[in-house]
Amino acid sequence: MKIATFNINGIKARHAALLDWLDEAQPDVALLQEIKSVDEGFPREPFEERGYNVETHGQKGFNGVAILSKLPLEDVSRGLPGDDEDEQARWIEATVVGETHALRLCGLYLPNGNPAPGPKYDYKLAWMERLEARARALLADEMPAMMAGDYNVIPQAEDAAKPESWTEDALYLPQTRAAFRRILNLGFTEAFRTRHPEPGHYSFWDYQAGAWQRNNGIRIDHILLTPQAADLMRDVQIDRDIRGRDKPSDHVPVWVDMAC
Repeated sequence: MKIATFNINGIKARHAALLDWLDEAQPDVALLQEIKSVDEGFPREPFEERGYNVETHGQKGFNGVAILSKLPLEDVSRGLPGDDEDEQARWIEATVVGETHALRLCGLYLPNGNPAPGPKYDYKLAWMERLEARARALLADEMPAMMAGDYNVIPQAEDAAKPESWTEDALYLPQTRAAFRRILNLGFTEAFRTRHPEPGHYSFWDYQAGAWQRNNGIRIDHILLTPQAADLMRDVQIDRDIRGRDKPSDHVPVWVDMAC
């Protein structure tokens, strides 16, 4: 089962590019972030024509997450638990059943947090505390599960072409990286780093200052696996070349192949 995470930076703006990638990459499941669309405005038909079931958690003009799945989705839920007053659409989860295993999929768009310090950074850290609580619950369930999406976290210096440029940024502040490590240290596997420990792998290049042409990127899109899911991982890659195509997102897909 091939499962991808992809911050598309606007379903309307990247509609054609997303369809082209789906046709080429053929993921069984795609977890999308920043759809920037309300649920009723999401263009479901082209995806359904390709055999995908579509579940969305949208928000007008901002945020928004979705799941596209060629397999049926069960027990769909929306919104990260822990704050009933949080209206930002950043979390969706569902169970997908493969040939041999069921897998709990959690798609997330973690807050950016800039400028830091400030209310936006406070929200980011509070959201990560809620994420840690959900992570503990997933581990307690003892079923294969993954939390995948745009984490807006640069975990280590090798995850940035120029780490010195990010020292005051919410994506790389010590508190951010510590909160990410606390989740990993619960027992999760960070899928990509286990297979590709070397530097130079990125999933985001800004539109500004020729970042793509200069390969001035960062790796902020991650797939975290419970131990039961990590046992099923066969491969994990970044579809880097997508960034160089026409009207691209500033992110590229990261995908994992699971034996389920």
